[in-house]
Amino acid sequence: MSQPHTEHHVIELGVNVDHIATLRQARGTTYPCPVQAADIARQAGADGVTVHLREDRRHIQDQDVYRIRREVALPMNLEMATTKEMLEIALQVLPKECCLVPEKRSELTTEGGLDVLSQVAALTDYVGELSAAGIMVSLFIDPEPAQIEASKHVGAAIVELHTGQYADAQGDGAAAELIRIRDAAKIAHALGMQVNAGHGLHYQNVVPIAQIPEVVCLNIGHAIVSRAAITGFYEAVFAMKQIMNGARLDGEGAGL
Repeated sequence: MSQPHTEHHVIELGVNVDHIATLRQARGTTYPCPVQAADIARQAGADGVTVHLREDRRHIQDQDVYRIRREVALPMNLEMATTKEMLEIALQVLPKECCLVPEKRSELTTEGGLDVLSQVAALTDYVGELSAAGIMVSLFIDPEPAQIEASKHVGAAIVELHTGQYADAQGDGAAAELIRIRDAAKIAHALGMQVNAGHGLHYQNVVPIAQIPEVVCLNIGHAIVSRAAITGFYEAVFAMKQIMNGARLDGEGAGL
């Protein structure tokens, strides 16, 4: 991803393909393939691919991470919990970027940002190991000045501002959250960190976040996968019908 600079005339998109894997895991099939989705994202203009290898392996699997890293010509952002297992995997995969996130088994999706303040010593060591391997380290945090300053203190090159509360809010609440995110982006940028953002962003609410000049990259997944399921549905149904009709005609021609 780009290094911090004052004005960003373009903004990068990191496409999260986790929920392509969710569809696959729901039926235990080999499709749809996150690797294929990541490469289609590349063809469509994505600047990076994001995958969250969760401890419970509910969607993305280890082989997905290794294959995307090896086969897709996009920078990888590996989201992960701060565990020894994930550290070992990251040091083998060597993605361009690792985003450290809080993780609970019971959650549907990541709830809130990483509490950097409560684990400064441990995160300093963890971030140091990843950075020493040449990996840019991002911390997924709530847009709070104290968390931003702590992220700088532990050595993170990037903060990804959690936009979930903004996405869930409406009216004045959304406006207040947007101000909080804008202010946080300015603080992080002033401290010399790259500013990314993500969580809950979709086609209707992304514009104000994308307009924040300090934000370099937005990581978006669920909304993109959801829209693909609708806008690509006609083609999928049409193609299947053609295949079925073709098979029937071939069968009739064979006298079956």
